[in-house]
Amino acid sequence: MASEWRTATVAELQREGVLLVEDGNHGEYRPRPDEFVADGVAFIRAADMDGGRVLFDSASRINDRAVRRITKGIGAPGDVLLSHKGTVGKVALVLDDAPRFVCSPQTTFWRTLDPNTLDRGYLYAYLRSAPFRQQLNAREAETDMAPYVSLTSQRGLTVELPPLNEQRRIGRVLRSLDDKIELNRRMSQTLESMARALFKSWFVDFDPVRAKSEGRDNGLTSDIGDLFPDSFDDSGEAPIPAGWRLAMVADDFSVTMGQSPPGETYNQHGDGLPFYQGRADFGTRFPSRRVYCTAPTRLAHAGDTLVCVRAPVGDTNLALEDCAIGRGLAAVRYRSGASSYTFWAMRSLSASFHAFESDGTVFGSINKADFGALRVVSPPKPLVLTFETLVSGLDQLVTSAYVQKNLLSDLSGSLLSALISGTRDCGSVSI
Repeated sequence: MASEWRTATVAELQREGVLLVEDGNHGEYRPRPDEFVADGVAFIRAADMDGGRVLFDSASRINDRAVRRITKGIGAPGDVLLSHKGTVGKVALVLDDAPRFVCSPQTTFWRTLDPNTLDRGYLYAYLRSAPFRQQLNAREAETDMAPYVSLTSQRGLTVELPPLNEQRRIGRVLRSLDDKIELNRRMSQTLESMARALFKSWFVDFDPVRAKSEGRDNGLTSDIGDLFPDSFDDSGEAPIPAGWRLAMVADDFSVTMGQSPPGETYNQHGDGLPFYQGRADFGTRFPSRRVYCTAPTRLAHAGDTLVCVRAPVGDTNLALEDCAIGRGLAAVRYRSGASSYTFWAMRSLSASFHAFESDGTVFGSINKADFGALRVVSPPKPLVLTFETLVSGLDQLVTSAYVQKNLLSDLSGSLLSALISGTRDCGSVSI
């Protein structure tokens, strides 16, 4: 019955031993730049949450020295993660087979301590619901800083608690939609791996050229294989395929640096173009829309590669549609089009971008002159366009999966609202 419902604050549930809410370390206890390593404990930021899951494979990692110093935000399987700074409101459920991880200062874990009072599947669902999102929006507006809901503010939020059997039903229904979203994510990951491998083989490792120079079959059809030379030239820095050039980014790509419009031109209502300022707006491949702008000053067009030019320098996304870009971003495009080639070419420059990262004392950034001067191998245009023809089909499938994921997420939100309101008002739902 509706009378069995209870509404409690996070602070109340914590005092009762039902729930634990904790964010990552701030200040001197957070990991230092020299403590990030290739193989270590996952350090989860808002950008590492997508489609209700934590993207451990692409997350940054910290060494044991940093982990020993960290005193809070140490995650566990079953936690529900909430992003609360910069990008507010991303939610992800940590699966039972998750590796070791810690939360960054951008993320909070919500941990069910008493599953007979608060089901974790329901908690995950509730944190994605419209009533909870409304609470976050109100708290987010309490500060003039970047979007931020502090741990103290989170403890003042309320959780609606239906009877336990209804909690479990709601969590079960939402889980089926999440499984489909996860399937799409894994398919996209496979397609991206194929595109990445082809770019690396052709334009980084030069596998077809090496095969021809050694008299081996390069595995390509004759029309494609004929586009590759059978020898290398000395570029002065490293051997490159004969007839190719060692060029600068500005020679082959147009680079548009962002510029932030006047503050009064932003809105949350969909007026104007979507506006992206920097890394906090990025998803795994496409930006997450946050605000709109009615007087854009610098534009990116659909298919442009968006590159972070302020810390962290070099992170990339694709513009899904025409948009405005702020000072933290640049829009890049190969001068003859080739959106897919541009995207993978920019991702291949990660080592070059890393040189412009923060050293711990200076804020990392790259200006247009330095960006344009980065060195790239420049293949002949026919080969670039051939790559584009092959890979653009894969990228279109990735885009379709992304659009479907958003539709499923919207459906999940609508269904969740209906389930919660139906349970509260009628006392039961049929599932």
